[in-house]
Amino acid sequence: MSTEPETTEEAGPGTPDTPRNAKQGEAAGEQGRAPAGGAAEGSVESEPGGTAEAAGAGETQVGDGEPDAGGTAGGTAGGDGPHNGASERPEGTGPGGAAETAAGAESQVGDGTESGGTGSPEEPGAGEEAQGGDGGTGTGETGSGDGANSAAAVSEAEAELLAQRAERERIERRKAERKGPIDSGTKLSGRAADLLAAVRAVESGEKPAATVFAEPAPAPRRPATEPVRRPQPAPAQVAPRGPAPEAVEAVRRVLTEGGAPDALAPQIAAVLGEGADTALREDPWLLLRVGGVRPEQADGFARALLGAACGPDDERRGRAVTVWLLEQAAVAGHTALELPALTEALGRQGVPDPDAAVQGALAEGEALVFQDALEEPGAPAPEDAEEEQERPVRVLVGLERYALAEESLADGLARLVNSPSEEAGQAWEAAAAGLSGGAAELARAVAGHGLVLHTGAEAARAEPASLLGAARAAGLRAFAACHTPDGRRRVAAQLGADLAERAVGTVAGLLSGAEGPGRDADGALELDLLIVLDAPQLDVESAAMLVESLRDGARLVLSGDPGVLWSAGPGRVFADLLASRVCPQAASRVPDPGPLGELVSGIGIGELNQVSAPGKEVVIVPVRDAGEAVHRTVQLVADSVPRAIGVPADQTVVITPGHGGAAGTRALNSALKERLNPGPGRFGGFDPGDRIAYSPAPGRTVPGVVVNADADGLHLSCAGVPVVVPRERVEGSVRHGWAVTAHQAVGARWPAAVVVLPGDAAQALSRPWVYTAFGRAERHLSVVHGVEQALPRAVAEIPPKPRTTRLQTLLRPQAT
Repeated sequence: MSTEPETTEEAGPGTPDTPRNAKQGEAAGEQGRAPAGGAAEGSVESEPGGTAEAAGAGETQVGDGEPDAGGTAGGTAGGDGPHNGASERPEGTGPGGAAETAAGAESQVGDGTESGGTGSPEEPGAGEEAQGGDGGTGTGETGSGDGANSAAAVSEAEAELLAQRAERERIERRKAERKGPIDSGTKLSGRAADLLAAVRAVESGEKPAATVFAEPAPAPRRPATEPVRRPQPAPAQVAPRGPAPEAVEAVRRVLTEGGAPDALAPQIAAVLGEGADTALREDPWLLLRVGGVRPEQADGFARALLGAACGPDDERRGRAVTVWLLEQAAVAGHTALELPALTEALGRQGVPDPDAAVQGALAEGEALVFQDALEEPGAPAPEDAEEEQERPVRVLVGLERYALAEESLADGLARLVNSPSEEAGQAWEAAAAGLSGGAAELARAVAGHGLVLHTGAEAARAEPASLLGAARAAGLRAFAACHTPDGRRRVAAQLGADLAERAVGTVAGLLSGAEGPGRDADGALELDLLIVLDAPQLDVESAAMLVESLRDGARLVLSGDPGVLWSAGPGRVFADLLASRVCPQAASRVPDPGPLGELVSGIGIGELNQVSAPGKEVVIVPVRDAGEAVHRTVQLVADSVPRAIGVPADQTVVITPGHGGAAGTRALNSALKERLNPGPGRFGGFDPGDRIAYSPAPGRTVPGVVVNADADGLHLSCAGVPVVVPRERVEGSVRHGWAVTAHQAVGARWPAAVVVLPGDAAQALSRPWVYTAFGRAERHLSVVHGVEQALPRAVAEIPPKPRTTRLQTLLRPQAT
């Protein structure tokens, strides 16, 4: 195809000086031919739909004296589009005119050759494509003066008849050729000819059939390069929907009859499952299974339904209150309660016979009982069974789900400790050889042990990150899981985007299968090394699922800062493992830098020091009451920090001890929304652009932003991932997120943090709380201070609240 322009300023040789008859130009366009006397170097411009448009269809051949594909010299081909014969200078006309078109049609009759061409009728550009159509090649006749004199004698109809006759004769000729015999394969070529020659060679005995028809050895295949996977837009995650509307409506009728809020119906239907309305009517104290309901409220509901048959000594009430107390203990972090503590709590709730209530819960399988031997410091191990029986024990009662999870976790950890694989010894040596400092020490510990604990603050995360990169480089299957998407972001920043995309995720994503490697036929993760950062945030259930997912011989590294708050769920897995000393422990010696690092490090050892902050890294803002605390917080977030520090409001987090109170998260979020994103809250109290804290599961909080809402629910963007929360779950799982609690903020960091300590928050402070809250700031920390001496006293004197767990006792045999 030529690259010459479709039109030029000057007409080429042979272009007529006067316009031709319109019908003659139209006839020439329909036949798809242009005589050689046509526009050789450029036809003049035409109106839309004229010959210039047909030529612009991409088939124009600009002549330079050489023959084209059909044997023509300088012919301009017309397409199959309509030709406007009223053009000023229609293309394809000139000396010879329409007579040449007829002559071109006649030239195809006979032996199938064209005047000036040598192609056969089957070849493009000969008879087949010379008819215009899509081919667009010209005929190749050379215009002459005789053709011009005969133009008037040949009408348009006669030209059409000649063309049709030529086409019919061409079709008949091709049919006749197909019926004729094939002469010794002379018209075969390529593979067909090779096969014919091979058959004849076998028939003549020149070659044996085995050698002729044997398949040639395949050429060595080149390794296929991994295709480049372009990021695709991820579908929005949809939170699980609630129970069927019919079940909810049935429960709502029972609640209304008993005088309870019908808003609890979806939760009750989800907790009790099928037949929830019948179960609730038979046992009204099942209302306690819903979070936020207290025993006195359930008692009132039961009296409304049962009337005189309701009493404090009802065994259904005793069982329900026992389970409720164990659930409340799990919320506080306990996996079990000592029997004396449980019976004492039952007595405070008005249960006449606490022991009978506990026995009823055990008989129904709603709780389990355990006897754990007490370990006295410095006491020698028992030498015989009789001495073992005399040792003091403690009796614990716990819910089945947490008891079984803790026992499963202990069994899985023991399996990892006792079965380190030595198959990849050279790979582990190579991984350790490429590291230095604390990372090399950690790698050497991992090479010889199935379970390793690593402790350190924010800067120490570089050591497990280095181990991850070295293990992957040595050919080991390694993966790192963090507690939050922000933790994943911080690890990814140390590894590079490519490695981080394949080797870093979150614990929730790994367990759900949305992130991380696949699983083998036994359901185990295809990993040689799993590194869990933010390990103090592991509760017993998630830790048990992780350990159960690892194959025998895999390595597990639990890394984290032991000074932060423990998990929101029950258990204290990381602290129990550190105390049990069942595996090597690698303590990082890398301190956090700057004034903020100095301040937080001092809090970790019980000292609240004054630090030099020349760049306003730490600012104390004293306040007198909660109202002033809210006012100063809004001022800091919206004005002072952006102006003085350069951190915008959407990158600043507000942390306060609780949700309630005059300066809790609810009050602070209300004031911050009014200042930063005012709106009517038409989507269940939310507007597009609101910062939120989304809890897809108890104990896990993901920050995000409201996008919009529709019939499907509330649309959020959480760490860049679209999430849809069904309308019935919005109230229980989505809160405004400008201000959060320290438990919600743990595992993430922000450029700036404003910690609010109103006067009524003094009782909630402890060293881990202050350490966690102050440690969320990367560049700037403002403390809205209204607790006076309660802050340094909490740092120096108040340790973490104790939790009753069984993991350390279950791991005791591994420590001996």
